[in-house]
Amino acid sequence: MSRIVLALGGNALGNTPQKQLELVKSTSRSIADLIESGNEVIVVHGNGPQVGMIHLAMSIAANQDEKIPGMPYPECGAMSQGYIGYHLQQAIGRELRLRKIEKNVATVISQVIVDKTDPAFKNPTKPVGRFYSKEEADRLAAESGATFMEDAGRGYRQVIASPDPRKIVEIETVKTLTENGNVVITVGGGGIPIIETQDGYSGVMAVIDKDKSAALLATELEADVLMILTAVDKVCLDYNKETQCEVDEMSLSEAKEYMSQGQFAPGSMLPKVEACISFIEKNPKGKALISSLESAKPAIEGKTGTVITA
Repeated sequence: MSRIVLALGGNALGNTPQKQLELVKSTSRSIADLIESGNEVIVVHGNGPQVGMIHLAMSIAANQDEKIPGMPYPECGAMSQGYIGYHLQQAIGRELRLRKIEKNVATVISQVIVDKTDPAFKNPTKPVGRFYSKEEADRLAAESGATFMEDAGRGYRQVIASPDPRKIVEIETVKTLTENGNVVITVGGGGIPIIETQDGYSGVMAVIDKDKSAALLATELEADVLMILTAVDKVCLDYNKETQCEVDEMSLSEAKEYMSQGQFAPGSMLPKVEACISFIEKNPKGKALISSLESAKPAIEGKTGTVITA
């Protein structure tokens, strides 16, 4: 049996609640496959489209009716953790019951401490919310002061700060639930970003990269495996070039060398590889895996995926 921290990519969720309810059915089957094989599984998920959707909806409502308050990003992040967790709880629980596996599934709404002096606050890069045309993005930027950037040829999205995670506030709760045999969904969207102040914790305008938070969670839980699921079965070198090739295994030194060569795209594969490196550096006996959602079980069995080890 392995303790696996599983980070779900955006392809595991939908951009609307209705689409998400459909997608999490197949997502839950991949998760249940790992549980059925005897593994402990802790689930982390992204929330970029969802938190942006919630924030936009609340902003539009507040602009149209002064009685409706605007909703800050930390609160929108908490909302997204709740409704995504609710969908995953339903789907995973249903799949486990079909397989006659008696396990409870719970979502822990989690806060993650960041450093208020993190340079990310001066350089927003994390895309959230829907896609816009350049004209729409320019208009919204002028109206709101928000920053928009072109995203992989698909249009323009708002970008906000993405500071590094430092500490998961609810880690002991997650440990207790996991050690008592529960399937835990936590650190959704990288966690609610907070800073420490003289009066306690305070939420900040940011979105933490979920893969980096998953690496921190895996480290704190002393997990055997950090598994990052995305849209491809393996990491590729020379991506989208004639010389493209898949990578079965990487050592830490090889992964760092490939990074220095610019092999991994920022905002795409780069943060996933960085998260794996962070986990392995702190857990040299552990293993990091990058593969697709559909190939989760074959990947843990060593039949596919890209493995990163010390």
